[in-house]
Amino acid sequence: MASALTIQQTSDYQPMLAQLNIRVYNTLTRQKEAFETIEPGKVGMYLCGPTVYAEAHIGHMVGPVIFDTIKRYLVYCGFDVTLVVNITDVDDKLIASSRKRGISMSQVATEMTMDYLANLQALGVTQIDHLPRATDNMDEIIRFIEELIEAGYAYENAGDVFFDVTRDAEYGKLSNRTVDSQQGEGGGAAAKKRSPGDFALWKSAKADEPSWDSPWGMGRPGWHIECSAMSRRLLGKTFDIHGGGLDLVFPHHENELAQSRCCHGQPMVRYWMHNGLMRSGGTAGKVGGKGDRQPTAVGQVPVETAVEADASSKISRSKGAGGLHQLIEQQTGERIRFFLLRSQYRSTIVFGDEGLEEAGQALNAFYRLIGRFERLSGQAFYPRVNVAGEVEELSYAKTRADGHAVLAGVNEPILEEIAKLRASYLEKMDDDFNTGGAVSDLFEMSRAINRFIDQAHLEDSKGRTVDGLATLTTAMSVLRELGAIMGLFLKAPKKTGDDSASATVDGLMKLLIELRAKARTNKDFATSDAIRDGLS
Repeated sequence: MASALTIQQTSDYQPMLAQLNIRVYNTLTRQKEAFETIEPGKVGMYLCGPTVYAEAHIGHMVGPVIFDTIKRYLVYCGFDVTLVVNITDVDDKLIASSRKRGISMSQVATEMTMDYLANLQALGVTQIDHLPRATDNMDEIIRFIEELIEAGYAYENAGDVFFDVTRDAEYGKLSNRTVDSQQGEGGGAAAKKRSPGDFALWKSAKADEPSWDSPWGMGRPGWHIECSAMSRRLLGKTFDIHGGGLDLVFPHHENELAQSRCCHGQPMVRYWMHNGLMRSGGTAGKVGGKGDRQPTAVGQVPVETAVEADASSKISRSKGAGGLHQLIEQQTGERIRFFLLRSQYRSTIVFGDEGLEEAGQALNAFYRLIGRFERLSGQAFYPRVNVAGEVEELSYAKTRADGHAVLAGVNEPILEEIAKLRASYLEKMDDDFNTGGAVSDLFEMSRAINRFIDQAHLEDSKGRTVDGLATLTTAMSVLRELGAIMGLFLKAPKKTGDDSASATVDGLMKLLIELRAKARTNKDFATSDAIRDGLS
């Protein structure tokens, strides 16, 4: 999944790691904790991916964009990070879809997986290292179930295998639920269970359903065991970060945690991280949930309350979500990515045309500054791709230490201001990856650079200096450095359906700049200053 634009990981960057002050909100403990990895300098991260029975919708992009950004930041800080996102390609919904369409389950899964990957690529999600599929890990899944049976935490009954929740004294701690409050699966499986809260590890085959051979007969795995088995194979028995949407806290993550902890006698994960879900904003075209509900974040309310509130209002196919291809075509992937990163990841994202329009206008302001820089300096801001498809390397900070070096010892007011904004950006990212707060620093940086261009008379061919352009280049390199952490400004923006408006704005900007230059030439400083203030 990694592309040529992937931020390079470093292996000789350990001194900086000891100086970091990253804190992460852990759903399990309901508090922020200092980020300390199991193996020094390395991070194992697992994100629950989609069940690929239909085309992806915008809600499926929230987690991947957030954790792609988190990986970028950790790599930037010097960690060697492995990010795993699973694909569930065997499930009741897949079987139903294959029957409805008259094709095999594997064909449905392949088509929908390709759709999912295309959408990830469009939104700049390039940091995934492994995309394991459940059907490719059947031997590992069966072996995991056998170990649970041998340890006395699971039992078989007439071809089905269940996890015995009463055997796990810590069951329910992640979601803050008691065993007595659990509601198990209904149907024929309910009669085979020892207690209602027990959940399926292996399901016996029904007629005309895909199945695999196992010690308990033909069947297929339950949903929860798939992630436990795949994460163990790729990241080990205990790893650093497990991510997912807030709706997965129960039952999926609670059951994952129980299986892995009981099987191995040690914690499955050090930090459980859950992103808020997405709901539709406004009354027109509302996808679901209460229109007046305030955004929810884990940590601001009890986890079980947040889970129920967000799960009731999240965007889903059944509530009308969809059309992601068309949305990307209309809005561009970068605009959608920027929209998703404007808030702290644990908050609910309110999705709607108004929010997307605001994100688009904000991005256009950055694009205009970038265009202004390229026009004045004659330098490229975006990496260029040659005929061989290779990305041109540009000199901007690839690591946190490199970024420090760029601004070390500066004594110019604009670069001192840029250095303070960069420090503020890093502080916010260190504080539980607060991209929303960090974005505000990018805005302030953009305003400061535009102000400097005006104050240094860089638009005036006679007034601009080599030193002024060099200072501008340094300031823009910091903007590019911090934008890259969020996966932004890595390539020239794709044109969208509203380009006529953007072109008009750009034309007006150029006209105003030309008028200001003429006013200065004519020594009409009042008009020149008025235009300058308006541009700012």
